[in-house]
Amino acid sequence: MYVCPACNGLQKVIKNCSDCEEHLTDEGKLVDYLDEYSPYLDDEGLKLVDGDPESTEDHVCVHLLRCPKCGTETHVKVSEQSS
Repeated sequence: MYVCPACNGLQKVIKNCSDCEEHLTDEGKLVDYLDEYSPYLDDEGLKLVDGDPESTEDHVCVHLLRCPKCGTETHVKVSEQSS
């Protein structure tokens, strides 16, 4: 079984905005924003629609990062760790 260290509070995603250099805020898994039930569904099944066709095989979790200053959004792949 693999777990995302960012989702589980084991590490922080640190990245600056490409537009204004402000520190981006990690808003969590991208798939959690698909609909109101997404946070309650199976992670492996949701990886089929996260925008990364290899996320299951590569064991990555795609996170949404947002700039609190200018609103720029970006996606970051976080490498999952085996538990």
